[in-house]
Amino acid sequence: MTNLEKYTNVFVETLQIKAEQCENLKYQGVELWDSVGHMTLVAALEDTFDIMLDTDDIIDLSSYEKGMEILKKYDIDF
Repeated sequence: MTNLEKYTNVFVETLQIKAEQCENLKYQGVELWDSVGHMTLVAALEDTFDIMLDTDDIIDLSSYEKGMEILKKYDIDF
């Protein structure tokens, strides 16, 4: 499984959406991406990629695309 597939799968499973919905998805763009869902998403990303996100990066994670940008800082390539 590629990193992009893993990343997309975290969004799909955590937010209970279809993979097609991930593109252009923004914070609070779906019902489950609220403040609690955000922290669940962060925890799932950290577990999946074996990283620990900085507080600023957790706050900046405002969209599907922004998340990929942030993870590149942790040497996760897509």
